[in-house]
Amino acid sequence: MASEDTKKKLIARLKRAEGQVAAVRRMVEEDTYCVDVLTQIAAVRGALTRTADVLLEDHLQHCVTHAFESGDEATRRAQVDELLEVFARFGGRG
Repeated sequence: MASEDTKKKLIARLKRAEGQVAAVRRMVEEDTYCVDVLTQIAAVRGALTRTADVLLEDHLQHCVTHAFESGDEATRRAQVDELLEVFARFGGRG
Protein backbone atom coordinates (compact mmCIF):
# COMPACT_ATOMS: atom_id res chain seq x y z
CA MET A 1 0.00 0.00 0.00
CA ALA A 2 0.94 3.66 -0.12
CA SER A 3 3.60 5.30 2.02
CA GLU A 4 2.46 7.04 5.21
CA ASP A 5 2.88 10.46 3.57
CA THR A 6 0.84 9.45 0.54
CA LYS A 7 -1.73 7.78 2.78
CA LYS A 8 -2.22 11.05 4.69
CA LYS A 9 -2.63 12.93 1.41
CA LEU A 10 -5.16 10.38 0.16
CA ILE A 11 -7.18 10.52 3.37
CA ALA A 12 -7.24 14.33 3.28
CA ARG A 13 -8.41 14.31 -0.35
CA LEU A 14 -11.08 11.70 0.38
CA LYS A 15 -12.39 13.65 3.36
CA ARG A 16 -12.65 16.71 1.12
CA ALA A 17 -14.53 14.67 -1.49
CA GLU A 18 -16.86 13.31 1.22
CA GLY A 19 -17.69 16.89 2.19
CA GLN A 20 -18.39 17.73 -1.43
CA VAL A 21 -20.68 14.70 -1.82
CA ALA A 22 -22.58 15.72 1.32
CA ALA A 23 -22.96 19.21 -0.15
CA VAL A 24 -24.35 17.73 -3.37
CA ARG A 25 -26.86 15.68 -1.36
CA ARG A 26 -27.98 18.82 0.50
CA MET A 27 -28.30 20.69 -2.77
CA VAL A 28 -30.56 17.96 -4.16
CA GLU A 29 -32.62 17.90 -0.95
CA GLU A 30 -33.02 21.68 -1.17
CA ASP A 31 -34.01 21.59 -4.86
CA THR A 32 -30.98 23.63 -5.89
CA TYR A 33 -30.77 24.66 -9.53
CA CYS A 34 -29.71 21.66 -11.64
CA VAL A 35 -26.70 23.34 -13.24
CA ASP A 36 -25.35 24.27 -9.81
CA VAL A 37 -25.68 20.64 -8.68
CA LEU A 38 -23.98 19.42 -11.86
CA THR A 39 -21.14 21.87 -11.25
CA GLN A 40 -20.64 20.42 -7.77
CA ILE A 41 -20.76 16.87 -9.13
CA ALA A 42 -18.02 17.82 -11.58
CA ALA A 43 -15.97 19.10 -8.64
CA VAL A 44 -16.45 15.78 -6.80
CA ARG A 45 -15.40 13.83 -9.88
CA GLY A 46 -12.32 16.04 -10.21
CA ALA A 47 -11.42 15.50 -6.56
CA LEU A 48 -11.70 11.73 -6.94
CA THR A 49 -9.69 11.80 -10.16
CA ARG A 50 -6.90 13.73 -8.46
CA THR A 51 -7.02 11.24 -5.58
CA ALA A 52 -6.66 8.36 -8.03
CA ASP A 53 -3.76 10.17 -9.71
CA VAL A 54 -1.90 10.47 -6.38
CA LEU A 55 -2.42 6.77 -5.68
CA LEU A 56 -1.40 5.75 -9.19
CA GLU A 57 1.76 7.84 -8.98
CA ASP A 58 2.67 6.21 -5.67
CA HIS A 59 1.99 2.78 -7.14
CA LEU A 60 4.22 3.51 -10.12
CA GLN A 61 7.04 4.87 -7.99
CA HIS A 62 7.02 2.01 -5.51
CA CYS A 63 5.27 -1.20 -6.55
CA VAL A 64 6.01 -1.06 -10.25
CA THR A 65 9.57 0.14 -9.75
CA HIS A 66 10.16 -2.69 -7.27
CA ALA A 67 8.77 -5.23 -9.74
CA PHE A 68 11.13 -4.05 -12.46
CA GLU A 69 14.13 -3.91 -10.14
CA SER A 70 13.44 -7.42 -8.86
CA GLY A 71 14.69 -8.95 -12.10
CA ASP A 72 11.81 -11.44 -12.13
CA GLU A 73 10.25 -11.57 -15.60
CA ALA A 74 6.92 -12.98 -14.38
CA THR A 75 6.59 -10.20 -11.79
CA ARG A 76 7.36 -7.55 -14.43
CA ARG A 77 4.83 -9.05 -16.83
CA ALA A 78 2.19 -9.17 -14.11
CA GLN A 79 2.80 -5.51 -13.24
CA VAL A 80 2.55 -4.45 -16.89
CA ASP A 81 -0.70 -6.40 -17.32
CA GLU A 82 -2.10 -4.87 -14.16
CA LEU A 83 -1.14 -1.37 -15.29
CA LEU A 84 -2.79 -1.91 -18.66
CA GLU A 85 -6.00 -2.85 -16.86
CA VAL A 86 -5.74 0.24 -14.62
CA PHE A 87 -5.14 2.53 -17.58
CA ALA A 88 -8.06 0.97 -19.44
CA ARG A 89 -10.30 1.53 -16.43
CA PHE A 90 -9.23 5.13 -15.87
CA GLY A 91 -8.59 6.02 -19.50
CA GLY A 92 -12.21 7.04 -20.06
CA ARG A 93 -12.14 9.77 -17.42
CA GLY A 94 -13.64 13.07 -18.22
